[in-house]
Amino acid sequence: MPKLAEQGIYIASESSFYRVLKEHGQLQRRGREQSHHKHAKPQALVATGPNQVWSWDIPFLPSDIRGEFYRLYLIIDVYSRFIVGWEVHDSETSEHASMLVRKACLRHKVRKDQLVLHSDNGSPMKGATMLSTLQKLGIMPSFSRPSVSDDNPYSEAMFRTLKYTPAYPSKPFASLSAATDWVHRFAAWYNNEHCHSGIKFVTPAQRHNGEDKMVLEQRNATYQAAKAANPARWKGRKTCNWEHENEVWLNPEQEKVSEQENLKQAA
Repeated sequence: MPKLAEQGIYIASESSFYRVLKEHGQLQRRGREQSHHKHAKPQALVATGPNQVWSWDIPFLPSDIRGEFYRLYLIIDVYSRFIVGWEVHDSETSEHASMLVRKACLRHKVRKDQLVLHSDNGSPMKGATMLSTLQKLGIMPSFSRPSVSDDNPYSEAMFRTLKYTPAYPSKPFASLSAATDWVHRFAAWYNNEHCHSGIKFVTPAQRHNGEDKMVLEQRNATYQAAKAANPARWKGRKTCNWEHENEVWLNPEQEKVSEQENLKQAA
């Protein structure tokens, strides 16, 4: 078109040229780069109790050897945030992952067709050994979109807690056993002592074992009694919301996100 314009010729607009080329199959992507594929958002999953939806990932733990890292394989329960299984290795393989899943399912008595396991798209998650293990155990796999960390938010939040806890070592781990020992102490603290903000400040163990309902009821009774004794202090406002949440969503649809935000504002 620029050349035609130099000759004083105008035939059509640029968009018209592209439209005609497309209609005749002559609008091709230049170069060897493949066309961009849009990946669908993972299926929305909801957990109404423990051992229904698990999430896992493999963060790196620093080694005192420059350029080398240990890998922490860690699985959490989406409903309770309970760490259901973990191991530390010096390599990233589908075999390590499948063995960890087998042990976790055995420990928590997971039956066939009971569990969904969500993860990122790394090779250990989608390796043949791992997928074969999931099929044998009757576990439905679920995967994040490539390079979209928001699709695996519970594991991401878990690892942020791990690496920002005051007990996290200021120096790299001197050995695989040192890293394993530290994670062992962290997991015990996290499951049994850490009051998790995402589950109304109960511990993951309390939530996983069903003890959180009684804890929340007791807190609510304490707040209601305090309000009744001194109503002027609240000035008509509601007390802290200690209601038990029965559903936890992973990658919910936008309508569900809006509904949850409205409920939080109302509370």
